[in-house]
Amino acid sequence: MPLVHLLSLATATPPHNLYQDEVLEAANEVYGVLFPQFEHMVPVFKNAGVHARQVAKPAEWYTQTRTWAERSSVYDEVALDLFCQAAERSLAEAHLTGGEVDIIVTVSTTGISTPSLEARAMDRMGFRPNAARVPVFGIGCAGGATGMALAVRLAAAQPGCKVLLVCVELCSMAFRLEAVTKADIVSAAIFSDGAAACMLSTGSQGFAAVTGYAEHTWPNTLDIMGWRVETSGLGVVLAPALPPFIRKKIRPAMEEMLASQGLAIEEVDRFICHPGGMRVIEAIETAFGLGQGTLDYEREVLADHGNMSSPTVLFVLDRARRQGLPNRSVLTAMGPGFTASTVTLAAA
Repeated sequence: MPLVHLLSLATATPPHNLYQDEVLEAANEVYGVLFPQFEHMVPVFKNAGVHARQVAKPAEWYTQTRTWAERSSVYDEVALDLFCQAAERSLAEAHLTGGEVDIIVTVSTTGISTPSLEARAMDRMGFRPNAARVPVFGIGCAGGATGMALAVRLAAAQPGCKVLLVCVELCSMAFRLEAVTKADIVSAAIFSDGAAACMLSTGSQGFAAVTGYAEHTWPNTLDIMGWRVETSGLGVVLAPALPPFIRKKIRPAMEEMLASQGLAIEEVDRFICHPGGMRVIEAIETAFGLGQGTLDYEREVLADHGNMSSPTVLFVLDRARRQGLPNRSVLTAMGPGFTASTVTLAAA
C-alpha cells in the first residue's frame, strides 16, 4: 500500500483558563460538602502534574447543577468552534481549503451530537457536499491514535485523496455535583477540553510518513475506563488499578503490535504517548524501560493543558515535531475497551 504522509497538525483550546490551585479551591468548596472524605483526595490535585487547563465555560458554570440538555447545548456550540479552529489551522498549514477535503474523520466521545460535528461544520468550513463523513464515538483517550490509524487506512485505500482527522473533546462536561465518586474527583483534577486536527494523504510530502499501525484490546477489561450514561450526564469510569495494569500489561502488548511490523521496542527512537495522568506517564516509562522523566513532552502537555482525552496525544506529537522527530517514533494511546492503539511514524 502507498505511504500516507502527515501533511499538517494543528491544535485548539477553549478560552477559559483554570489554574490548578483555583480548581482545588473550587473543588474544596463544592466537593467538601458533597464528599465527606474530600480532604483525603486533596493530594490527587497536588500530584496530578496539571498546572493549568482550558475548559468550555467559566469556572462558576461548573459549580451549579446542570442537566444533560445544558451540557449537550454547550457541547454542540463549543465543540463545533474547536473543531473548526483546529481544522482551519491544519488546512492552512497544508495549503488546502475545506473544498479540497475528500474524507472527514471526527473523533469525539464526550458529547452526543446528531448530526455529528463535521456535518454541522459543512458550510462554515466549505466542505464539498460529496465529502465522506466518518464520525467515530466511544474510544475516549485512545482516539488520537485510533483515529489516525483509521484516517491512514482511508487515505491509503484511495491514493491521492485528502483526509482530515479532527479529535475534539469537552471532558469538562462530565464534571458534576450529583452522586460524586472518587473517580469524579480524580477526573476533576486532570481532565480538560481541546481539539487537534491533521491532514493526511499519499503522494504529498509532509512532516512524517506512517509506516504501520496496530491495536490491542484486552479481554474482560470493560470496567477500567469509560462512561456511565446517567440522568444528569456522563459519569466517569476510571479504575484506580489502571497504572499497575499498564506496568504489567502494556509492554507485552506493545511488543506484539510492533512485531507485526517487524520491529522491536528497542528499535523505536521515541514513544509519543497520551499523558493520561502523572501516574500513567510513570507507569509507561517503567514498562518500556525508559528513565523517569524521559516522556518530557507528555509531562509538558499535561501541565499546560491537562488530559483532553483523544486530542492530547496529538498535542504531544505537535511538540515533538516542532523539536524535530527522530527517525522512528510510535504514537500510542490507551482508552476504553480497554484498548491500546499505535501508529508508527518515520520522520520526513
